[in-house]
Amino acid sequence: MPTADLAGWLARLERLHPTDIDMGLERVAEVARRMGIRQPAALVFTVTGTNGKGSTCAALDSLLRRSGRRTGVYTSPHLLAYNERVSIDGERATDTQLCDAFASIELARAEISLTYFEFGTLAAFYLFQQAELDAWVLEVGLGGRLDAVNIIDADVAVVTSIGLDHQEYLGNTRDSVGFEKAGIMRPHRPLVSSETDLPSTFLAAMARLQVQPRQRGVDYGWEEGSSQWRLWGTDNRSSVRRIDAVPAVTLPRDNLVTALQAFWMAGLDLPDQVIIQALVDARVVGRLEQRTISWHGQPRRLLFDVGHNPHAASFLGNQLRARPLDRHAVFGLLADKDLAGVVEPLLGLFGGWSVAPLPSPRTRPTVELVTHLTAVGERVEAFDCIATALEQTLDNTPASTEIVIFGSFFCVSAAILWLDQQTRDVSNG
Repeated sequence: MPTADLAGWLARLERLHPTDIDMGLERVAEVARRMGIRQPAALVFTVTGTNGKGSTCAALDSLLRRSGRRTGVYTSPHLLAYNERVSIDGERATDTQLCDAFASIELARAEISLTYFEFGTLAAFYLFQQAELDAWVLEVGLGGRLDAVNIIDADVAVVTSIGLDHQEYLGNTRDSVGFEKAGIMRPHRPLVSSETDLPSTFLAAMARLQVQPRQRGVDYGWEEGSSQWRLWGTDNRSSVRRIDAVPAVTLPRDNLVTALQAFWMAGLDLPDQVIIQALVDARVVGRLEQRTISWHGQPRRLLFDVGHNPHAASFLGNQLRARPLDRHAVFGLLADKDLAGVVEPLLGLFGGWSVAPLPSPRTRPTVELVTHLTAVGERVEAFDCIATALEQTLDNTPASTEIVIFGSFFCVSAAILWLDQQTRDVSNG
């Protein structure tokens, strides 16, 4: 067995299995059984959905830690460092912790082949169990029913949204996607759904499993106020809870109230002001993240967003329309994403688009981005990489122009890595 640093381990894990994705639970469940991590004592929340998983997990973690509980949060993908995927009581797992976990998995798996994602999932579970945490928050990587996360029984299942993505694995209808996402539910246990239009397959699974449902717009939700907003929901005994005068938040309100409803369905609660502060404090790196940098002696405003499908683009478009500004886009997209669906909600919001290939073999060719954007009437210029696109945009747009970098985790990470390499003053805004 190799003794390597984290980079060495990750490189090895990428080569161990013949395919990147291998849907099914038998192999990973057997390794988990050998390691004794199938039945955690902790309270478990499992979160699936086409969009909104990351912010829902972040809000749940914020609420749980405000309640005095020690938490483990597992998410994917990462933006800049693999360690972002595994958080233990608010701190990223260290390289040493992850390497120790991978070594333990390697010993336990013996003849069983695991994918990169399955190794990572088991590593998170192993570290959470070693730390004897009070609550686990687990983000589904793909689908739900056959995702490695689903070897653990959720005490509270959460579905944020149901849309078309990863169609080669989940099917090309909302019914097929709904069937896969319904797989995280467990009989007679709570289900919290931010999706308001549940497919028939999902509804059938709810009926068959006799879950305890809470649906946004029916059992919980939020309302706009004059200067602030308010939220409402129900606890696990169906008592109504209302919280007024919630100030501005960074993350989508749908996802924040969904996290809170899941928290309530676990039988947990906090004073109103503590809940409000937990929601205000919740953050996701790269999701509507604002930075102000000094460029040639002038402050420049940047907005990063990792949204990469039509639903996420629609949300981004609504946020931009709420703050009318001169803007320019720096954009890249993977080849398997819906280019037309991502672009359509954003038409007319940018003075121009700077497009480039992503640092991934799965990138969509720049010529396709240029062709489509030109055809729908947008001004577009192509560059050889995201870093060059951002640098040229900074050099050739007025200081008052906000630059929006979006379209993929790869796009945002490339931009942030380039910014971090610059010697100019960079500060969070």
